[in-house]
Amino acid sequence: MARTISPPPAVAPTDLATSGRRRRGIDTRRQTLWIWAFLTPTVVLYGLYTLYPIVASYWYSLVEWNGFSSGQRFVGISNYQAVLADPAFWSSVRITLVFMLLVAPARILLSLLLAMLLNSPKLPLRNLFRTVYFLPVVTTTAIVGVVMQFVFDPASGPFTAFLKALGADSGIDFLGDSGTALATAAAVYVWKFFGITMVYWLAALQTIPADLYEAARIDGAGAFGIFRYLTLPLLMPFLLIITVLTVEDTFHAFDLMQTMTGGGPFFSTEIIEIYIYRWAFSASIPQLGFASAAAVLFGLFVMVVGALQAWALVVARRGRKELS
Repeated sequence: MARTISPPPAVAPTDLATSGRRRRGIDTRRQTLWIWAFLTPTVVLYGLYTLYPIVASYWYSLVEWNGFSSGQRFVGISNYQAVLADPAFWSSVRITLVFMLLVAPARILLSLLLAMLLNSPKLPLRNLFRTVYFLPVVTTTAIVGVVMQFVFDPASGPFTAFLKALGADSGIDFLGDSGTALATAAAVYVWKFFGITMVYWLAALQTIPADLYEAARIDGAGAFGIFRYLTLPLLMPFLLIITVLTVEDTFHAFDLMQTMTGGGPFFSTEIIEIYIYRWAFSASIPQLGFASAAAVLFGLFVMVVGALQAWALVVARRGRKELS
């Protein structure tokens, strides 16, 4: 007798949709768990070594503490009053601003000119030149500072030998003279981070369509006319962003300045970061509360620059929309 095989029961479309959503939900949760599993070490380390010190510095700025004893005496805003009344603090602020004025315009303008040259498709080996100019960026800043001490050594440094070859009688102590130390450190800082600003400009230049340049040349525009009436207006939104990024970057020159000059000679290169470091770690009796108050004030200053950066981004987006 033949055996009858009944067909499988029909599955409603709603059941299939529910099963599919459930399966996608399980896959999404599994993927989220894996993401957090890989992010957890970074989040923990970032919290311990970045977020916690920032939060703790606000508390330390309100206490009197040398960093060694367990006792912390609450003094309120006395540390802030002492910092604001210290002439050395305002001297470090002035030096930081002068350093910024020396570095930022040079980095922005010189890197723009070089980026325009390296952006030309007619330039041979342009990728090689881009790599060469970017190499100082990836080198360790502290090592660069130590090497530059040797380079500018007034007795036997290569720069002194170069000056003597040009006819100079004796070497100049560029890092040991309070009149030249800050300018020398600024020049080294420009060279060290010149490549990153150049990359910013290269990215901005590559957003300009090549057809616009071709049309300008057909209309008889020269190199200067193309730069003035075409390139420069289209780069204005990027100029705001690059300027703010570069200015903010100049406020973080501690590692280079500390290894090159240590804030000397005669405090002529003591930027705010070195001022904070001196009170926190180099003083005979460390004053962590005082140093933390100075650090908080410096952080507020950087936050103002960050607000300017956000404003520059908004202005840049509006400018790009108007141009388009």
